[in-house]
Amino acid sequence: MAEHSTHSATALLELHVNGSRHVLPLDLRTTLLDALREHLGLYGAKKGCDQGQCGACTVHVNGRRSLACLSLAIAHQQDEITTIEGLQQNGALHPMQQAFLEFDGFQCGYCTPGQIMSAIALLAEAAGHPLSPAEIRERMSGNICRCGAYPNIVEAIQHVQEAAK
Repeated sequence: MAEHSTHSATALLELHVNGSRHVLPLDLRTTLLDALREHLGLYGAKKGCDQGQCGACTVHVNGRRSLACLSLAIAHQQDEITTIEGLQQNGALHPMQQAFLEFDGFQCGYCTPGQIMSAIALLAEAAGHPLSPAEIRERMSGNICRCGAYPNIVEAIQHVQEAAK
């Protein structure tokens, strides 16, 4: 009977997160989400379904939204990664964070970081083209809110979209 090795390969990986360089000894099977949460102490991106279906782990990779639970950290060594913790500038909330507060775009808050990261990215993806509430809902459909704060989330996104004009 052949024995299977329980040892896995590790390497020093360089990740650029929220404007800082981090060199971490990681198992090559470590997901980006686990690297962020377990090794860098950045708990904003949540571990929801761990299958890429809920959007709770959404971060930006090179300015585009990405599900951190579905990619390996090793695949992002040259990428610029931004988490919810990296959005503040000089202590000021990002306009989307502020809009979520003003429009009550959360209840329990579990999905909120992923919702905010997706909302910022979807407005960037729209490249200044106004989005209808239906288009916003469609583009946000990969982010699940179990509390049902969807109408308020759409209002917050619309507010930021209008303010950017």
